[in-house]
Amino acid sequence: MKRQPSSTGGMLIVAWIVAMLEGFDLSVYGVTVPSLIGTASLGIGPSEAGHIGSLVGLGMLVGAGVAGAIVHRVGPRRLLIFSTALFSAGMLVSTVAVDATWFSAGRLIVGLGLGVVMPTLNAYVADLSVPGRRSRHIALMMSGYAAGAMLAPLLGAMLLPESSFRLLYVIGVVPALIAVPLLVRLPESPFHLRRSGQFGVAAMIEQRFGLSASVAVVGTAAGSSVADPSRWFGVRELLVGGRAISTALFWAMSFCGLLLVFGISAWLPSIMRAAGYSLGSALLQTAAMWSGVFVGVIVGGRVADALGPKRVVVSAFLVGTVSLVLMSLGPATPLLFALMFISGFGFIGSQILGNAFILTTYPDDLRSSGLAWALSVGRLGAIVGPTLGAFVLAHATVVEWNFYTFAVVGLIGATAAASVPRIVGHRAAATGQSAVLDAASSRPAIN
Repeated sequence: MKRQPSSTGGMLIVAWIVAMLEGFDLSVYGVTVPSLIGTASLGIGPSEAGHIGSLVGLGMLVGAGVAGAIVHRVGPRRLLIFSTALFSAGMLVSTVAVDATWFSAGRLIVGLGLGVVMPTLNAYVADLSVPGRRSRHIALMMSGYAAGAMLAPLLGAMLLPESSFRLLYVIGVVPALIAVPLLVRLPESPFHLRRSGQFGVAAMIEQRFGLSASVAVVGTAAGSSVADPSRWFGVRELLVGGRAISTALFWAMSFCGLLLVFGISAWLPSIMRAAGYSLGSALLQTAAMWSGVFVGVIVGGRVADALGPKRVVVSAFLVGTVSLVLMSLGPATPLLFALMFISGFGFIGSQILGNAFILTTYPDDLRSSGLAWALSVGRLGAIVGPTLGAFVLAHATVVEWNFYTFAVVGLIGATAAASVPRIVGHRAAATGQSAVLDAASSRPAIN
């Protein structure tokens, strides 16, 4: 066996780097939209820019669905390696694009890769975290996402418009040369190893990460009473056993959260420019928003472990809604930056911590598919968000409606999150898994 990172800390560092690449690759588009529109050879106008922004969401819709359908068959580690290489390849295509068609193709490929990475990375970190620290570890990992997303507008403020937008896309490709080899060295999820009969290897990884064997799942073991989460592409078990209402509300929450993430990421610099700010100031405001995400998810993750993620997610949506309404009033510059900071945690932090909410609510054997399908359905919001932002920006009679539109979506997201009931059968599923593991513990290890 290859030498592997032997601690939770090592795993989180690698996951943080991958999440940072995700955040940068997503945020860089909104940063470069003004430059793309200003590059005549590409033939991209405001309407085309909205459609191209939606292509990432479309790709992520497909990618998240693929992740939910096959993660139980191939394992999260292989998916992470493949999808990280894929979205980096998409960034490379965007870098060398000579027209709108090629640039659109690059963004679609980025979306496909990110669609697989996001749910898979979250579930992988949860698999290798002790239950009492899952929300905290997911939040720490996703602070890398915020750091990458914050880096894009900071670099944009330094380099644009004097330098080509292509330089920012090149910067998004280079770190993948480090991330992919590091992913190869990570251990596989013990949940997947037990499903595939590799009990000895799973036990070693559990010991290395301080996990109890009772939290790993053998959903397909002979004689198991635990449902097979890979049937019907992983979605059937999310809609039976009293889980249908919670699943539907999680899907609605993710729709709103991802609409806000993609809509605000794609159009915030342009909205602030329409409100009278310079490009440099608008990009710095965007960086302030992402710094709020960075700080907010770290603090929110710790609070979520103590008080439960549901309360934190609902509070985040509401905080973001109030912040946007206040921004529409044209506050003084220092207050505006403070509101940008707070709104970042409110809208984008709510989606990140919403992932932890989903992962800690479903039974362990449904965790990966539950998040993957919530994000897959939520990608419809990611498709709608950039197009909605472009429509409002082009047709709103007053600039305030750019803020009000997203504030209403935030309020709907808060309502959906607050309405999620406890998943029925959570403890029963865990008991059934423990019984299966006890029966399986006498089997020989398969390496």
